[in-house]
Amino acid sequence: MNGKRAYGDYQTPEFFSSMVCQYLKEKRGIKPSVIIEPTCGTGSFVKSSLIFDASEIMGIEINPEYCRICGKTICDSRVHIINADFFSFNFKSVIREKEHFLIVGNPPWANNSTLSVLNSDNLPEKVNFKGLKGIDAITGASNFDICEYIILRLIATLYGTNATIAMLCKTSVARNVFIEMKRTHIEFVSCDIFEFNANKVFGINVSACLLVIELRENSYSAESCNVYSFDNPEKTKYSFGYINGKLYSDIVKRADDFSGNCCFEWRQGVKHDCSKIMELSLKGSSFVNGFKEPVEIEGEYVFPLMKSSMFKAPVVNNFSKHVIVTQKRIREDTSHIKTDAPKTWAYLTSHKEYFSKRKSSIYKGAPDFSMFGIGEYSYAKYKVGVSGFCKKPLFSVIVSADETPVMTDDTSYFICFPTYDMAYVAMLILNSWRVQQFLLTIAFLDAKRPYTKKVLERIDFHKILRVIKAADLINTERQLRLKKYFDEKMLNDFKYLPELRQESLMTYI
Repeated sequence: MNGKRAYGDYQTPEFFSSMVCQYLKEKRGIKPSVIIEPTCGTGSFVKSSLIFDASEIMGIEINPEYCRICGKTICDSRVHIINADFFSFNFKSVIREKEHFLIVGNPPWANNSTLSVLNSDNLPEKVNFKGLKGIDAITGASNFDICEYIILRLIATLYGTNATIAMLCKTSVARNVFIEMKRTHIEFVSCDIFEFNANKVFGINVSACLLVIELRENSYSAESCNVYSFDNPEKTKYSFGYINGKLYSDIVKRADDFSGNCCFEWRQGVKHDCSKIMELSLKGSSFVNGFKEPVEIEGEYVFPLMKSSMFKAPVVNNFSKHVIVTQKRIREDTSHIKTDAPKTWAYLTSHKEYFSKRKSSIYKGAPDFSMFGIGEYSYAKYKVGVSGFCKKPLFSVIVSADETPVMTDDTSYFICFPTYDMAYVAMLILNSWRVQQFLLTIAFLDAKRPYTKKVLERIDFHKILRVIKAADLINTERQLRLKKYFDEKMLNDFKYLPELRQESLMTYI
């Protein structure tokens, strides 16, 4: 594929590349001897970097047509345009000791899975470069942004030198770079983010920034990253970073610190990657699938479904969506459905072509119509869940009117409880003002999914129960406009749940 999308291609307008270079020169006082643009495209940053008194400016670009454009529009003896693939180019061959390097540019804004779908050849060799383990290494957690990969590779190559790396990227990528540098103990003088309006610059709606990293010989590792507006780079908006080894999205904001290990296990909802077949809507008393086809099957494998977009009330017990659930555990044999529920088997078999098109490796070698994110926990009658996409989290008790287990989709997360009352207390605790304020210090609201399993796992109920009172939960119930149901006995009973009656509780008494 030769289109721009195959390269994650968003060419930088010259007005903006010039603003970036002027900032680096005039506000940061950067005086590079060598400038490298690792994915130079049509040369905006190469042209803009001519304002520096550098002895050499190097642009690397995989697209030969872009190289020809650069050759025609840039006339300066210091500039060298190299038609090469970043992923195979030997950067160490151009690194010389004692030089001050400026690496500036705008790498591709796409992840490896997107470019794979587009059959792009502009990809690095597929490696588990973050060292993920287990299922994370073969599912979505191992998908990474190509821009992130490029920046981290540049950092690894330039580590121990005098270099400034200034890259346009998604804000989420910039954060991931900071976190990865800390994880791998890369030492750096500073890491700063300058947010800008990507819609005005590139015509796309995404949280974007200029990431500036200062590497030096014999440097130290900064513990925080400052965030600014590119329009006002003198004033810090907020800072995120590490305190006692834990990541906080705002290290200045005042809030209770309930960070620890959650005693309840947060689970992700079911994943099937075949929504038009597996998800059914009720039309009157009958089901229809995503193709508006009527579906007549047994009810044994059909369950109410709570999608991420449905977390709009603190208690949810009415469901218009349903989902076919074919397993009770991952990789369980499904052939018994043919006998147990022949109509269901016939329906799934008649749409088998859609299941064969699922690209995720988790389905390879798995039984027919397999799912992921399934286990005994999926069949719990009482759950408290939250959408991973929400900016202001609303935690909901999820229970059907007849107590049939309710499934959630894989963009939401939940914990399980033995009774409705215990789920109700947990919902009030999580929606309380003090917990909500704490969540703002550990979640990045501009991320695609601010509330992931990793974020939720940090909610330490032991710490919360040390300070929260029944009056706080009565007030939360009132603010959520719920009819009075909670009483102090429910809170006391909650404290004696098996997950909370652990020796670790004694450390807080």
